Amino acid sequence: MIETPAALTVVVPAIDEAEALVSLLADLAAQRDVVLQVLVADGGSTDQTVAVARAGQAEVVSSAPGRGAQMNAAAARAIHPWLCFLHADSRLTHPRQLADAIDCLGADDPTRVAGHFALRFVRETRGHAFFYRYLEAKSATSRRYTINGDQGLILSTRFFDELGGFDTRLGFLEDQRMAAAIAAAGQWRLCPHRLATSARRFEREGERARYLLMALIMAMYTAGVSRFFERAPGVYARQSQTRRLRLGPYIDLLASLWRECGTRASLAVSWCMAGVALSQSWQPFLAVDVALEPLVGRGGHARRLHDRLLRPLLQNRLLQGVLMLAGLAWVFGPLWLWCRLRNK
Repeated sequence: MIETPAALTVVVPAIDEAEALVSLLADLAAQRDVVLQVLVADGGSTDQTVAVARAGQAEVVSSAPGRGAQMNAAAARAIHPWLCFLHADSRLTHPRQLADAIDCLGADDPTRVAGHFALRFVRETRGHAFFYRYLEAKSATSRRYTINGDQGLILSTRFFDELGGFDTRLGFLEDQRMAAAIAAAGQWRLCPHRLATSARRFEREGERARYLLMALIMAMYTAGVSRFFERAPGVYARQSQTRRLRLGPYIDLLASLWRECGTRASLAVSWCMAGVALSQSWQPFLAVDVALEPLVGRGGHARRLHDRLLRPLLQNRLLQGVLMLAGLAWVFGPLWLWCRLRNK
């Protein structure tokens, strides 16, 4: 009996991504044992993105700009039972990557399950090797707040429709909202093979600055501080508009919001942020594992130590409070000093 290949609709949101799109479309064309419909969701490109997409046998779906809106518009045109969302600068690393992903998710019962890939960064510059190794290891954990759009997303069309598609209230963070919705309604699985992704945003904006700004964005998002995003200057620029990041304006904005909201409201928000940070206490232990990997291999020993010993201790409310207060002092002490120096 000959098995019927799985059928998958691939959605690629793009704005001015002609150069990156060529390689991804070639990777998709080389995929084996899967029937593909490829949709490029164009948000108003001014370069050759549309021409490149059509030359690569992809269908073009025009949409208003905004990654979530673009992907929703293309997903509405899907004809296959599976959906896969990939960024334009992604690269597939195995000829059966998509077929193996569907096998991993369970083609017979795809209800309420979604998959993502661990990352491998493609870099143009040297340096910061540990930083990228850490990000790659983090992308394979499937833990809360670690699953992002650049890791790909595969799920059944039915599950996607049940979730209501991507949340488009902001022009970004649609991936985090979708990740949370999937975790609440179903389960995540790590699919075989790594997904290569460009490190270009980190390299252009600066690795440390981009990572710190990402942490600030997530803190504001989880604490529900919508005014930060309404007033943040270019908090997440289009790839074609990226340049070296300056964190000063964002710290100034944070200080302004603190003054406007008043001490009580600001402390309440800060307490919420500290709780989220505490839930990520495993990350320093992951960093230890990454640092020791050249010596002891991939064992995850430090992370397991955290999960077995420290995580149960952190359930103690008194200890939680002490650590959260220490965290607030560590973060907002420098912020207070920054404000004093700027006002002199």
